[in-house]
Amino acid sequence: MFDEQSKKMEQEHHLQATPRRLRRPLQPWILLLLLKKPAHGYDLIERLAQGEYMPDTDPGLLYRTLRQMEEEDYLHSSWDTQGQGPARRLYEVTPEGIEYLRAWAANIRLIQRHLARFLKEYEAVLGTERVSS
Repeated sequence: MFDEQSKKMEQEHHLQATPRRLRRPLQPWILLLLLKKPAHGYDLIERLAQGEYMPDTDPGLLYRTLRQMEEEDYLHSSWDTQGQGPARRLYEVTPEGIEYLRAWAANIRLIQRHLARFLKEYEAVLGTERVSS
């Protein structure tokens, strides 16, 4: 009984963590950039802009997102006291964050397949004409 409840709770948690929409790509970009290299918030803003991932990221939104992701156990932060200036938070991805990123990638692949199928059927019905933008 206990094992069944635990398994059900784990599945529900995974479903809650699985992104269903691609409206908030900031979280996966943060995770991906932090997997490449742990960083401070300001460094993340620069890296998001340089890579043109999300060039106009609002710093307030970024820091709120980082706090939320830390509350959800996708990130871990620690105080970095090395170097000049005040201590800054250094963010790193947790195993839960990696699983969340994997869920995003799986969702993107699924959407990509659906879009490819739609385009194939669209072209079968209307040919290869393009709609001008």
